[in-house]
Amino acid sequence: MKGHIRERSPGRWAIVIDVRDPQTGKRKRRWRSFKGTKREAQTRCAQLIAELESGTNIDPARISVAAYLDQWLAHMRTQISPRSYELYGESIANIVPHIGHVVLSKLRPDAIAVMYAAALERGGQRGEGLAPSSVKMMHGVLVQAFRQAVKWQLIGRNPVDAVSAPRVERRQMRVLDTDGAAAYLAAARGHEVFVPIMLGVLCGLRRGEIAALRWQDVNLDAGRLAVTGSMEQTAAGVRRKAPKSGRSRVIALPAIAIEELRRHRLIQAEALLRIGVRQSDDSPVCLRANLQRWRPLDLSNRFITFVKAAGLPRVRFHDLRHSHATHLLMAGVHPKVTQERLGHSSIMLTMDLYSHVLPAMQDEAAKSIDAAMRAAISKRRE
Repeated sequence: MKGHIRERSPGRWAIVIDVRDPQTGKRKRRWRSFKGTKREAQTRCAQLIAELESGTNIDPARISVAAYLDQWLAHMRTQISPRSYELYGESIANIVPHIGHVVLSKLRPDAIAVMYAAALERGGQRGEGLAPSSVKMMHGVLVQAFRQAVKWQLIGRNPVDAVSAPRVERRQMRVLDTDGAAAYLAAARGHEVFVPIMLGVLCGLRRGEIAALRWQDVNLDAGRLAVTGSMEQTAAGVRRKAPKSGRSRVIALPAIAIEELRRHRLIQAEALLRIGVRQSDDSPVCLRANLQRWRPLDLSNRFITFVKAAGLPRVRFHDLRHSHATHLLMAGVHPKVTQERLGHSSIMLTMDLYSHVLPAMQDEAAKSIDAAMRAAISKRRE
């Protein structure tokens, strides 16, 4: 395989590579544009020849969507979390049967739109339709993948830009009022999910944050709890990572939570000693009945089993967090404080998620301003 460069204009070069077609034996020329010095163009020419000979070079004229997505996913592996990498791979597995055979440079927006419709109707491997949220995930993956293809100059435009993602209705959250939350805590006392439920209802922690919580993160004397990490579960296992927002946060503990955690710590220490293990600052706050660490999915599944057995109103474990936020806002706690306790990236996200609380807050605000003005008017009349 040979190659050379030609100067098109000052600082702009054409890289010309002679390639032999393995099927026909005929030689073809591949052209690439390059901007830079002559030495840089020569270096790039040598790199392209090496890549073509090793099979790692992407030929925009021939590469299929499936082959490109495979290489793009490998590129993304070091840039996203293992769980996100798994989710991207699952989306690509749903995409490839529909448009994987299409040459990347020839993919049209209408083919993508047809794929979305087909995925919603028939789905993937088992023939059932995918949920709109899954198809929207496919859309998000393609947006990112083809945006990178534009940057790599494999395509001139992103075909997904001309296609709308399926409309996904927001899943309605089910919120426990304070009486309902108290019923959950009462039913769970003595059960292995008691402390996780308490941390969800009283502190708004996510299940991964609960699984990652260690005693060194809890200062019962100061009444503070630090969320410094989260457990992420993938097919490869469980790993600790940074919180979802990317930064730690400190939560003030209600007095009832402090009391329960003090009692729980003693009970856990005694249980660990019976099996010859000393509780330490690095010990998880929440352990299963068998004294093993919680995995996020196991916590959700055990919670569902508990709720069914106790005959309680059905909610997801994550709804305990939503309940905590609702209780705060209904009690008149400033939305900024609620945002900080929940670890949301912005106050707008908090207010958007809990817009159902706004009407009641408006009523309370009207009552407060009415009372204040009536008091002021009465004072002036005296």
